[in-house]
Amino acid sequence: MKFTKMHGTGNDYIYVNGFVETIENPAEFAIKYSDRHKGIGSDGLVMIMPSESCDFRMRMFNADGSESEMCGNASRCIGKYVYDKGLTDKTSVTLETLAGVKVLQLFIGADNLVEKVTVDMGEPILKGLQIPCIYDEEIVLNKKVSFSSDIEYNITTVSMGNPHAVIFTNGIDKLDLPKIGPVVENSTVFPNRTNTEFIEAINKNYVKMRVWERGSGETMACGTGACAAVVAGVLNGVNNRITTVELLGGELSIEWKEADNHVYLTGGANTVFEGEL
Repeated sequence: MKFTKMHGTGNDYIYVNGFVETIENPAEFAIKYSDRHKGIGSDGLVMIMPSESCDFRMRMFNADGSESEMCGNASRCIGKYVYDKGLTDKTSVTLETLAGVKVLQLFIGADNLVEKVTVDMGEPILKGLQIPCIYDEEIVLNKKVSFSSDIEYNITTVSMGNPHAVIFTNGIDKLDLPKIGPVVENSTVFPNRTNTEFIEAINKNYVKMRVWERGSGETMACGTGACAAVVAGVLNGVNNRITTVELLGGELSIEWKEADNHVYLTGGANTVFEGEL
């Protein structure tokens, strides 16, 4: 089996061409080969597959084997993969995901390879029960929640096709995320668990973020998380609708357009290496 290791802003996955390769148990595969000491090493597995309604379909599995609805960083890498490998000559590609259809706009460099990709992530979901979380509110905005005896935060919940709890705080570089992350992720507040973003605002156009991803732990970046963070920031008056998000793996540009209420994610996509199992 051939595979490609790629990353978007440090958020790295194993990519497999589902047109020619078959993985009988992708959850088991993700667990085994995501191991950074005994496997390939990644945040999970992404399968690029045929679609009856779009140009391509994605399935993605976290490092713990759980299947996720979609991933913004992985979507950008799929755009690079399918163009660079000649699976399409389009620069606007539709992608079927469990979170709906996403449109990828590809930007081609001088070497005729994809340099960056903008993903139309669609409209954010703000109703509490649709996140899903346990609060039946139109917007769960800056709500104080006690997750344990010593972990209490104000959260704003957003879904970008997958659930996010956004927390605005200071000193995020010093947070003990391995302690805090699992408690919030597995809280009964979130029936399907949650991704958690800790945001420190530098100014209205620039924020820093650390993320604990559902099923993968702390990662270098999270595209849907960056989108959720900017939406939550606008709702809380923290940042503007066009904001740069600094993550451990680099920067992403996010725009929440008033015209169509869609969130647009722009960033690089990188091939690390090709391999064969």
